[in-house]
Amino acid sequence: MKGAAQYRAVQRNSDNDYVTLHADLVRRIAHHLAARLPASVETDDLIQAGMIGLLEASRSYDAEQGASFETYASIRIRGAMIDEIRRGDWVPRSVHRRARDAAAAIRRIEQHTGRAAAANEVAAALDMPLHDYMRLMEDASRGHVLSLESRVEDHGELDTIAKGGPNPQQLLERREFGRELGKAIGQLPEREKLVLSLYYEQELNLKEIGAVLGVSESRVCQIHGQATVRLRGRLKAFQMVDSGLEDET
Repeated sequence: MKGAAQYRAVQRNSDNDYVTLHADLVRRIAHHLAARLPASVETDDLIQAGMIGLLEASRSYDAEQGASFETYASIRIRGAMIDEIRRGDWVPRSVHRRARDAAAAIRRIEQHTGRAAAANEVAAALDMPLHDYMRLMEDASRGHVLSLESRVEDHGELDTIAKGGPNPQQLLERREFGRELGKAIGQLPEREKLVLSLYYEQELNLKEIGAVLGVSESRVCQIHGQATVRLRGRLKAFQMVDSGLEDET
């Protein structure tokens, strides 16, 4: 991959204090992210991409902007890794499309019934066997690992940090989105809410969550996928479409 040559260039910059001191940060982020991704995503590829992100952060960091280097670099490193994953295009476009259809079906059902849509109801609305629907939720979860967290990269957080902070309109949009997201999460079915909490707040990987809940990793994927697709349907007004699930047509 092209990154390999760039990575070797990073290695030759051993005199760069930031890179030398924060190489372990790259590895920690890579292993944490890899634990949430399919086995086809190589940790070494993430580390290579992350080292490039670290080098770029070391060149552009401005301490006068207020953010610590580790905070700034973590965002750049994660962003570089996510870009690498996206270039791999490991989520089929059919998953993107069907996940959008599922989100729309959930939204229609919930608007009509005033309660959380059940899996069998959504499957029926999509004219899809329940087994196939649950498999779609599992695939959606694998593709949606970049959803809530990658919203940062997708909506210009890197630029606003580099430029000294978001503008008033961005701050307003983020506050409003945050309020609506919190409300939507609070209204999720309890098990979906728990999975999101363990995943995003406690930072457990899918296998660890399965151990906590006493279910398989595959089942955790299904619950996570159902939760994120449900949130997508409920937050349509905010166009909460993550590039991990968005069809690039």
